[in-house]
Amino acid sequence: MHQEDHAPLIGITTYARNEENRFELPAAYIDAVRRAGGIPLLLTPGEERWQTLLSHLQGLVFTGGGDIDPQHYGGQPHQAIYMVDRERDASELALGQAVVERGTPTLAICRGAQVLNVALGGTLYEHLPDAIGEALAHRAPPREPTHHAVTVSAESRLAAVVQELEFTCVSWHHQGLREVASGFHIVARAPDGAIEAVEMRDHPWLIGVQWHPEITAAEDATQQRLFDGLVKAAANVHTSTTHTRGRKDRGEN
Repeated sequence: MHQEDHAPLIGITTYARNEENRFELPAAYIDAVRRAGGIPLLLTPGEERWQTLLSHLQGLVFTGGGDIDPQHYGGQPHQAIYMVDRERDASELALGQAVVERGTPTLAICRGAQVLNVALGGTLYEHLPDAIGEALAHRAPPREPTHHAVTVSAESRLAAVVQELEFTCVSWHHQGLREVASGFHIVARAPDGAIEAVEMRDHPWLIGVQWHPEITAAEDATQQRLFDGLVKAAANVHTSTTHTRGRKDRGEN
């Protein structure tokens, strides 16, 4: 049996349609999943058959991107909100609910963490600097990545996965988690108090991070461990499912 027969299939959400009516995604997400041993499968906005798809996937990555329409969390319009896409919002909010219901191992990155929070009833800051000031930049002007420190809760799953309690991350966002959805636990913060990570402890493996681990994962083992942890959790699902199917094929109970 080939090694790839045991590799879990990891769904990765793509960006919204661009002006040329194409779906796209930075290769860094795909590369990080492959380095971890997973097989990446791109999931495009507009899909509604998530339960069917999730029955074939062992893990999922929610990626970054544009802002969520504030109407989904009772927010207000703001001049800083940009790249809102109704198709992507509707599709990913439904997917967020589905991965929680099914217990699918999930890593949610930046917008992805916000999607999961909103999907489960949480809210966002429409523009983070309005709430916490600009002493610490979470995004460089005009809309570019920057770096800042992150402190992780020692008893969290996140700490066990990344094997660090403090590190520097790549930050690229202007929104942030405000009211955290029921079931989520805050497990990391920036020096200014902004929520940087959440996790769901009664879920097999679900971590949402506000930073972009994929950008530096190739040279930063701490960031790559997030993808390694996801794929490891997904592989356990894959192995369990494969064994169950094998018993059924042999007529065993």
